[in-house]
Amino acid sequence: MERMEKRYDPEDTTLKFVRAKDEITGDDDPDVLRVEMSCGHAVDPNSLTLWCRSLIDQGHFTFHCPAIMKGTEEKCNKQWSYVEVRRHALLTDEEQMYFEEKVALLAAAKYCEYKWCPECKSCVERKDLTNLSVRCTICTTEKRKSYEFCWQCMKEWKGRAPRSDRCDNEGCTNIQLETLKKCDTKILPYSNITCPKIRACPTCGMLIEHKEMCKYVICITCKVEFCFACLQLKKDCSKSSDYSNACAKPVAPKQTSIPVWSRHASNSNASNSNASIAAEPSLCTIS
Repeated sequence: MERMEKRYDPEDTTLKFVRAKDEITGDDDPDVLRVEMSCGHAVDPNSLTLWCRSLIDQGHFTFHCPAIMKGTEEKCNKQWSYVEVRRHALLTDEEQMYFEEKVALLAAAKYCEYKWCPECKSCVERKDLTNLSVRCTICTTEKRKSYEFCWQCMKEWKGRAPRSDRCDNEGCTNIQLETLKKCDTKILPYSNITCPKIRACPTCGMLIEHKEMCKYVICITCKVEFCFACLQLKKDCSKSSDYSNACAKPVAPKQTSIPVWSRHASNSNASNSNASIAAEPSLCTIS
């Protein structure tokens, strides 16, 4: 996608122009025209385009504000609609096509669990995220008997079902659980709490490695903020603690299971949440 310099039309009365620094880049050049987003933070079309493009390239299909709230260390994280982004970023026809195709593909990958059947190579959706045994209807029809394969090792299913941990094929291992089991411990800065250095997000299951900063982290997948030590949501942990003190509850041990995300449950627990369980093992690093 060819990059081009964009400028707002100062005569455009449909936009709310503001004299404020760009909250994405920090630029405060008074000669640059900026608009106010729905969250109240200012951007220009170039920074907005690049920021939202970077989110897409990282695998996100929603857009949120990266501004730091005044007087705090908290990010705004308010979600912007695609319509708002398209309008304020002055997306070209080529950019719109790129954004819309990518968003559609990413949303499908996040909200639908699908893989290719190892036998007939057709696309199969897994509807029960707690069961690794998946039936291929095409193979079942052609073979005239039930054909199921393991979502984890991608071999024909062996053993009892349903199961959420593994099938009986040799080498069928949940890499994410092994990572949680074998990870080292670390001392969290500020609070001096010792805990595992890798956690599965308690909401969506994304694996997160803690690098720096305090015990409260925000999952980049579902946007839920939780405590890396006790694994409670921040809103609950912070009622009796803060970033520099030990939690009221004990430090949670190494996790032995990975949460399976439920859209309905997540939507009731967190605003601006767009969580999903990853189809493949993945690890996010929090700095």
